[in-house]
Amino acid sequence: MFQLLSWISRKPSPTPLTKAAPGGFLPPLSSMELLGTPRRRQLLENIWQRASLSKQQFEEIYQRPLANYAELVQQLPASENHHHAHPGGMIDHGLEIVAYALKVRQTYLLPIGAAPESQSAQAEAWSAAAAYGALAHDLGKIVVDLQVELQDGSTWHPWNGPINQPYRFKYVKPREYQLHSAASALLIHQLLPRTALDWLSRFPELWAQLIYLFAGQYEHAGILGEIIVKADQASVAQELGGNPDRALAAPKQSLQRQLADGLRFLVKDKFKLNQPGGPSDGWLTQDALWLVSKPAADQLRAYLLAQGIEEVPSSNSTLFNMLQDQAIIQTNAADKAIWTATIDNGAGWRNKLTLLKIAPALIWTDPAERPAPYGGSLAVEDGSTSTEKSESTCEIPIEPVEQPQVPEAKMTLRQPAPIVAKPSNEMRAIAKPSTDVQEETDDLYALLGNINSPPEELDISHDSPAASPTNTRGEENLQQPLGNKELTDCTPEAVEDVFMPSRSTDLGQGFVGWMKSGIATRRLFINDTKALVHTVDGTAMLVTPGIFKRYVQEHPELEKLAQAKETTGWKLVQRAFEKQGLHRKNSKSLNIWTIKVSGPRKTKELKAYLLQDPKLLFPEQPLDNPSLTVITDAEGGVE
Repeated sequence: MFQLLSWISRKPSPTPLTKAAPGGFLPPLSSMELLGTPRRRQLLENIWQRASLSKQQFEEIYQRPLANYAELVQQLPASENHHHAHPGGMIDHGLEIVAYALKVRQTYLLPIGAAPESQSAQAEAWSAAAAYGALAHDLGKIVVDLQVELQDGSTWHPWNGPINQPYRFKYVKPREYQLHSAASALLIHQLLPRTALDWLSRFPELWAQLIYLFAGQYEHAGILGEIIVKADQASVAQELGGNPDRALAAPKQSLQRQLADGLRFLVKDKFKLNQPGGPSDGWLTQDALWLVSKPAADQLRAYLLAQGIEEVPSSNSTLFNMLQDQAIIQTNAADKAIWTATIDNGAGWRNKLTLLKIAPALIWTDPAERPAPYGGSLAVEDGSTSTEKSESTCEIPIEPVEQPQVPEAKMTLRQPAPIVAKPSNEMRAIAKPSTDVQEETDDLYALLGNINSPPEELDISHDSPAASPTNTRGEENLQQPLGNKELTDCTPEAVEDVFMPSRSTDLGQGFVGWMKSGIATRRLFINDTKALVHTVDGTAMLVTPGIFKRYVQEHPELEKLAQAKETTGWKLVQRAFEKQGLHRKNSKSLNIWTIKVSGPRKTKELKAYLLQDPKLLFPEQPLDNPSLTVITDAEGGVE
């Protein structure tokens, strides 16, 4: 990275900051010494980059408050035994939360609802307010949570200015946990110059929110309060080993609650149970609820993604393991998730299926709400040891069952209403391989994490529709039922009105509408480490094939339609999108562009579509992602 300011880029002090004098006293240090460690310098560089200001402006708006903050908190910890409890933890937490606050702030056009000219004029003020609110967030702890003794035996009071002689500290006991939020207001003049306060007071909406922030009243602090809460969660999650990006939008419920709520919604509002004519999504017996395994997993995955829950496993085997680990489903005699049973309606329809077994009490807390038990028979095979591969196996019915035809006309798509997640300290991240977590955490540690493209190979589309069905490059293998190919497809009709429109025009429009809705409700994030939508070169960028695969995951019925067309679901959506003609083509008349991603430690490339008009997805165009660059012909890529 380029060097920023001399006080940031100077050689770090080799003296350990935690070295104490006799008696346990710590020497007071200058801001340059305190901020001179490699990691803090890296955080400062990221704050500089996110602020996007000239050197003079950065020194005036950010450098002075950061230096004041460092000299005021010295080597005090941010907590006694929770996050950032090490010497110097207050500085580390302060720098992290400022960097995260600026990162979150970039996803908003502020003030919300104002004219573009007004938003542009106030942009720097709102960014500075987010940074100042972040610095003040835990500052009150040095007022009410800590007692600082100076070497001469006197007690240090932070409103009198920085510590000027060796000091030691201890925690006050007992203490009132919420008091530090309000106490921060006592130190604002120690932190911010009067010119900064004069400047921010010119913007009434911003000023009111900032005053509430300084007083610790986050419930009244509007969008600034939301930004600081999210930034604080990200910093705490990083310190405690969690996933910072997921903490920025972590749903309130635990993973177990999310899975249970998803199944409860599907069973009560979408699935058809105990259908007397034959195929159903599930069957309720006296002692258990039985759901057809593959449709249940596909619909649960779609539901979780629709709620903005990221990193939902694409593999049903992994999802089954997760349900098993969280005690959502009951296992068979072999301790496996999948049961095999034969269902017979007593009127000529009989099938052998692979099922998930769930306790009815998980779905219906009141027994009076349960439907009547299934009138036919459900016979479980002894020693069921089926795995995911047999999750939708069926036998030929005794008598042919007439299968409804899929209409060719346009149909509407129903999906769960999105739930906008609220910030929470309870972040039960869905498991990922430890190496991926470590790499992601390392990148986010620098707050300039790489944007990860999907692991599958990328399909480079040309002027014509996607490659022929015989080319399986980049496609996922479609799972086939066990047994001969004449087995009846016993997958239920999903839910009525859930098939995607068969015409590509309707499918393409539905895909674009889904993106626009997802961005508006924040189910789809933009310009973030794992995002599939970014802004570059003044327009929207769609990562391929990831964005199309995400759409299919939320609408699993598309795979059935795609299989009939001898392709995969994501390719079907990709073709429909291309036919809309909404994207730019490069100098070689190709649909897909190459994008360079510049991270803190490495550079990589993505394949993506660029929209002609960003307002197709955004009411107002966000700032370009500074980590992305369109590769030109001169650089050896595709323009």
